[in-house]
Amino acid sequence: MKIMKKRVYIIYTGGTIGMVQTQKGYAPQQGYLGKKLDAIEELKAEIMPEYVLHEYIPLFDSSNISLKEWSQIAKDIESNYHEYDGFVVFHGTDTMAYTASALSFMLEGLGKPVIITGAQIPLSQVRNDALGNIITALQIAAGYDIPEVCIYFNGQLFRGCRTVKTSTDSLDAFQSPNFPALARVGVNIEVEYNLIIHNTKEELKVIEFGDFPIAIVKIFPGIETDVLSNIMKPPLKGIIIEAFGTGNIPTRDENLRKVLQDAAARGVVIIVCTQCLKGEARIGIYEISNIFAEAGAVSGYDMTKEAALAKLYYLFSKGYETEEVKRLMEENIRGELSKN
Repeated sequence: MKIMKKRVYIIYTGGTIGMVQTQKGYAPQQGYLGKKLDAIEELKAEIMPEYVLHEYIPLFDSSNISLKEWSQIAKDIESNYHEYDGFVVFHGTDTMAYTASALSFMLEGLGKPVIITGAQIPLSQVRNDALGNIITALQIAAGYDIPEVCIYFNGQLFRGCRTVKTSTDSLDAFQSPNFPALARVGVNIEVEYNLIIHNTKEELKVIEFGDFPIAIVKIFPGIETDVLSNIMKPPLKGIIIEAFGTGNIPTRDENLRKVLQDAAARGVVIIVCTQCLKGEARIGIYEISNIFAEAGAVSGYDMTKEAALAKLYYLFSKGYETEEVKRLMEENIRGELSKN
């Protein structure tokens, strides 16, 4: 009796994984990746799932990702949701963490694996990291009960909304600084099932992000208050401030207090995250951070800036009022933050 194979839907958006060398450097080539996959014997093995490759036209460099492409990927998954056991997204590494966070919030009620992967060295090169990432991502998407948006890269599976890119030239390009890996891949695939989130909603629903004016600003020594003032003018709706340490900011310029308070009075949601790779931002630990508390800012805790950005888009797109957005930014919705 023939065993029914699991089925995986692959979305190929572009990125290094399927690029070829040209006179101007690596570039995507329409139709190339599909032919390469067809020629890989390992993908035809009995232990591998069946797959369908959907190649986007045109392919795009991940630096050009926008709200439009996030919605395209999310709705593509929704359209094929009941036909496949899992989903794999081939994506460029530069903005992979942003897309992983975005899809984590857009795919409300997700009950199947969505594994995002890519490569630092394209499949077209003899020595590459692409093949291993492809094979393992397909196996995880088909064979494991992990109904989350994840990034798989170089032997580790991370929750998508906890992941950041930390290297441009290492094969170990991604980390999850404040949350353990969901799985580690060596001789075996070892899954930490106690960490996996299972949604209680029965049906998948895509929450498309509206085009809201949101900014991310990194504080640095000597930053001028006028710089922040200009950024925080209308029509800004939300801002993520990457502060020093646990949420600190220079306070010698008294005008900064007024800039923050005026923005908050106009309904701007101010989220304070930390510049540090590990740890959390919590307003009020140091007196110097009280300028944020006085302006009604909220703590980003240990959220990455990528997750905070996606979460703001999500909450605004749900139509919540300002105070509810602020409250929910400090609540754990998709496993994106920890609160002790």
